[in-house]
Amino acid sequence: MKNRTKLPNIYLGIIMTLMYLPIVLIVIYSFNESKLTSVWGGFSLKWYEQLFKDREMMEAIKNSIILAFSSCILSAIIGTIGAVGLARMNFKTKGMIEYLSNIPIMIPEIILGMVFLAFFSFINLPKGMLTLIIAHTTFCIPYILMMVKARLVGIDKSLAEAAKDLGASEIRAFFDITLPLIMPAVLSGSLLAFAMSLDDVVISIFVTGPKVTTLPIKIYTQMKFGVTPEINALCAIMLVVTIGLILVSTRIGRKKI
Repeated sequence: MKNRTKLPNIYLGIIMTLMYLPIVLIVIYSFNESKLTSVWGGFSLKWYEQLFKDREMMEAIKNSIILAFSSCILSAIIGTIGAVGLARMNFKTKGMIEYLSNIPIMIPEIILGMVFLAFFSFINLPKGMLTLIIAHTTFCIPYILMMVKARLVGIDKSLAEAAKDLGASEIRAFFDITLPLIMPAVLSGSLLAFAMSLDDVVISIFVTGPKVTTLPIKIYTQMKFGVTPEINALCAIMLVVTIGLILVSTRIGRKKI
């Protein structure tokens, strides 16, 4: 019996080791004095210093932040409006519309990237920051839409109806009653969308132009020449930022109405 109870713990330990050991090693070697990852030369922050002195890398970081922030704002507006609209629909096609709205996160990224590339080429839209924002907004919308839609299920509809009975317009009732109640879901979905946009590389490769390089693309191109301690430092920073955004998103999403 004791051996049976230990098996799940051993299995869990193996899975956790395989998942998180590479991440831990990247963070550790980002502080390595030596340029060789096979040799530990002592603790140092010089690779972080070199990272912040790299102009091309800083430009890529700036582009990624602008892209993630822009797509996050646009997807939050569209996703929130879409979720509220779906919640008020009573058509027979409501289920199909909900399914279609979630397709961007179901399609493999490489296929979605090829679709965007073909579409932008068809309409002769020059690839650059605009095409990146459109593509990222598209695959970020479902994250916000699903969270807001789930939040709307637990909201008492009589609150908005009472506001209308007291003379509030449809828009006024939305901004004074509905929006404050769903705001935790909007913020949670927005943070998750920001993290997804910040980390995307596959779709970005297909829709970016020669003058615009995002941070994931910059890392990918440098990885072809081997992993350097500077890349380890950058990966460690991105890891901390991404985990922070996801934790904040989860914490906000758990707030009760």
